[in-house]
Amino acid sequence: MNLKNTCISALAALCITATPALAETLRIGGNFPVEHSSSKAIGMFAEAVAKATSGDLEIASFPAMQLGGAKENVDQVRTGVIFGTWIGTAYLSRTVPELEAVSLPFAYPDRETAFKVIDGEVGDILSEKLAEHGFVALGWMELGSRNVTNNTRPIEKVEDFKGLKIRLQPNETHLATFRAIGANPVSMGISEVYSALQQGVLDGQENPYSIIKSRQFEEVQTYLSDTNHFFDYIALVVNKRKFDRLTAEQQTALREAAAEAVAWQRAQAAAEDEASRGQLVEAGMVFTAIPDDVRGLLRELTAPVVDELKNRIDPAIIDTVLEQAAN
Repeated sequence: MNLKNTCISALAALCITATPALAETLRIGGNFPVEHSSSKAIGMFAEAVAKATSGDLEIASFPAMQLGGAKENVDQVRTGVIFGTWIGTAYLSRTVPELEAVSLPFAYPDRETAFKVIDGEVGDILSEKLAEHGFVALGWMELGSRNVTNNTRPIEKVEDFKGLKIRLQPNETHLATFRAIGANPVSMGISEVYSALQQGVLDGQENPYSIIKSRQFEEVQTYLSDTNHFFDYIALVVNKRKFDRLTAEQQTALREAAAEAVAWQRAQAAAEDEASRGQLVEAGMVFTAIPDDVRGLLRELTAPVVDELKNRIDPAIIDTVLEQAAN
């Protein structure tokens, strides 16, 4: 090799060495509004990942259904079109039916109990089931206790549910629960709910207070209750194939960043839940508390829903949820 070629080769090697590696961008889509605590937590997650990996990994988040609705996001993650999503577990339950075990009616007396369940053996079992379907669970945020609103009457007794057309998520346990108490449940995407309430296609809907407020349902609903019939989680899940291709250090960075973001979101969600209920009442909604005896009757009426679910998924998972929730 002559001197000229040697210099060219050396220069080329120097240029290659000096060229910085391009960061890998991982897209995460969600259906929660930008201002929701879970969307803010994902922003924190992205910042922490970038810092921990010195910019080698970048999380690009797309809240507020920018990449499609909840069902689309689940399909996109499963097929690898996007890296991940943060989503109410009901939308994952069609793919991983075992998730219905943590959506039992009237199972949790408070959020502390709900998180004790998901952070223990039950969460480990569900993470394994998610992995079997191509997902890696990075954390469980709070969606919250769900409460009914409607435009027909205050809910003070069991009979007040009779015939109400209530929008629910696409979760069979949720739908069966409302059939059991005499309502007429309707599965519908969240993007359609406001107009359906406004036009009278629906009598009501059920959501945590923070979602009722962020979706501005107080504009088209009159009555608000504290049914607390389900406690819902938001799962942060990513595509397993893509996650497994990352280095061990990058995987650790993602898990640690997710843990920090989840802890922040849970605390924030608890504060927002209380504040949102007050804001809904201030906006003119009529609030009615459900008496303890009525809640007991509702629990009795929905007990067969739990028995039926044991015919569809491993009953041991359900028994573990109920046991840990009771202790």
